[in-house]
Amino acid sequence: MSETPAWSSPLAERYASAAMLHLWSPPSRYGLWRRLWLALAEAERDLGADISVDALVTQMRAHLDHIDFMAVASYEKRFRHDVMAHAHAYGDMAPAARGVIHLGATSAFVTDNTDLILMRRGLELVRARVVTLLRTLAAFAAQWKDEPALGYTHLQPAQPTTVGKRATLWMQDLVLDLADLDHRIATLPLRGVKGTTGTQASFLSLFGGDHAKVRDLDRRVTQAMGFTAS
Repeated sequence: MSETPAWSSPLAERYASAAMLHLWSPPSRYGLWRRLWLALAEAERDLGADISVDALVTQMRAHLDHIDFMAVASYEKRFRHDVMAHAHAYGDMAPAARGVIHLGATSAFVTDNTDLILMRRGLELVRARVVTLLRTLAAFAAQWKDEPALGYTHLQPAQPTTVGKRATLWMQDLVLDLADLDHRIATLPLRGVKGTTGTQASFLSLFGGDHAKVRDLDRRVTQAMGFTAS
């Protein structure tokens, strides 16, 4: 098996943390594609679709992170389609699940939902860094709260302050940033199970026109991926 361990670009290699590089790496991204396919198949099975337990538990779950990128490249050369290449490579490892991988879904089901998951996890990484920086600055401010310093305004010397006081002003900006991060993380919706053009027609067909089941399918997949709204 061949795999690329980290996402690469000049900016990433210069500035990104190891955790962020791993998050956006091909194994991470395409592992999420498989987790989305699994969540979809499990929800479809639980709502009455003809999907065997063996196909899900024994095979799909067993190969969530066993991605043969050489096989994917071969399939993509044949199909000229990244999602189908990965679906077929997954099917090679989970042959009992071939007929249920990506059942009723469109490419955006894995591509867009994965991007949203990665974005939220990336925000969580940034949030952790901000919290660490705030703790460090709090200790710094307490240590230097009585150390005199000259304050500036409009690039001109103004009046005395302290080093600790100046650090608390830096912290105030970071606290505002933290509040914004918390809001984005809490309210970012998943795309969910919306079908090709947002009509969910393929899933309505799968469940015989039962709109309630399709809504439940969307809810189940959204919750399985750790989101509250879609």
